[in-house]
Amino acid sequence: MPDPLPGYIGKLRDVLQSLEASVGDRIRVRKNDGFVIEGILMPRERLYAKEIIVIKLDNGYNIGVKFDSNTIIEKLGSRVEIKGIEKVKPLRKPELPNLMIMSTGGTIASRVDYETGAVKPALTSEDLASLIPEIFDVANIDTDILFNIFSEDLTPKHWEKIAERTAKIINEGFNGVIVTHGTDTMAWTAAALSFAFRKLPVPIVLVGAQRSSDRPSSDSAFNLLAAVVTAAKAPFAEVVVVMHGETGDSYALAHRGTKVRKMHTSRRDAFQTINDLPLAKIYPYAKKVEIINNRFRKRGEDKEVAIEAKFDEKVALVKFYSSIDPEVIDFFVDKGYHGIVLEGTGLGHFPQRLINAIKRAVEENVAVVMTSQCLFGRVNMYVYSTGRLYLEAGVIPGEDMLPEVAYVKLSWILAKTRDLNEVRRLMLTNIAGEINPRHSVNLYPRWPHEP
Repeated sequence: MPDPLPGYIGKLRDVLQSLEASVGDRIRVRKNDGFVIEGILMPRERLYAKEIIVIKLDNGYNIGVKFDSNTIIEKLGSRVEIKGIEKVKPLRKPELPNLMIMSTGGTIASRVDYETGAVKPALTSEDLASLIPEIFDVANIDTDILFNIFSEDLTPKHWEKIAERTAKIINEGFNGVIVTHGTDTMAWTAAALSFAFRKLPVPIVLVGAQRSSDRPSSDSAFNLLAAVVTAAKAPFAEVVVVMHGETGDSYALAHRGTKVRKMHTSRRDAFQTINDLPLAKIYPYAKKVEIINNRFRKRGEDKEVAIEAKFDEKVALVKFYSSIDPEVIDFFVDKGYHGIVLEGTGLGHFPQRLINAIKRAVEENVAVVMTSQCLFGRVNMYVYSTGRLYLEAGVIPGEDMLPEVAYVKLSWILAKTRDLNEVRRLMLTNIAGEINPRHSVNLYPRWPHEP
């Protein structure tokens, strides 16, 4: 028989049992100081916070309340049985393109199981047909789960596996691939895939969700529909991130994989293109793609897939801070690192006291690249004497690349060559749209100019 109070132990469990309460019951929690809250009792998945009771509020959010001697719990009603969503097997339509949705984790294609409170993958075609039936009016959908892990746990080895599986899917004849991904490091993976695919006949669309599917403001369905429309209809064959373009549900934006960053912790329009225009506005409900940036690789221009999906893990990203010591650079050199990306100030500056450490790194065949923490604009190390000293020490200017994109690119290059002259040449070559040679005024602070 399943546990009616999963995750609850100790005195809190005793109190809930005395009320004959179980997960799914409606309860009220009161404190002596006047605090009162009502909602549905939710399960606990972890035991390290033993005296917390988890409640789902009527607005869809979950809240944890500390249980102590001043806490009074009342059972207001028994559990309401929720019928499961009837699964529907979608019909394949020969006139529609064939797409693959591949999951790597995140909440975008997950659902909450209110039996256990756990978030589970909902990535079969039947699940999607039940939850987001509109996508099957756009394309025939197949699904694949590569892995299901937190995006912050992804490593360059995972990038290699994603690229290899994606290439295999495209070679099987699919017209586009959608990769569901946690939002926190989605831009990193997008950059990695952008460099890994040297020939790409169809789009690869990364998509995520800022808010989980059990929240009233969830963006999961909108974003996934936008991703499907992009993969099915976009004229470009690029790696892109597709997410909300504004806080409402009017349109999404397709961001080039080497020019995108997550710029807000929680807003639905958190992703922005930096130092370039987005490739397109996506209108999911109208099933329309409106091109904004005409500088892209065309769908079908490459007739086959070619990948170079190897990344060197011995690369570090070092951010400027006021008390930074040369020992930081020495540490990575002594540990045998092959590359260091510096996230400097302004036009690309680091303290002069690190010059000798940088010279030593370059002399020991460590590639060093300078980027800027400013994000918008490009580094120019010729303007001030400090920048020129770093150039003389052998530092490679990172143009207008985001620091993390420079990191990914350097990792990709160093897996190919350790020759510093060749590393320099490739870092300064625009390989996957990561370098925009010309900036216009409408690229700052964002496009379009909205609050």
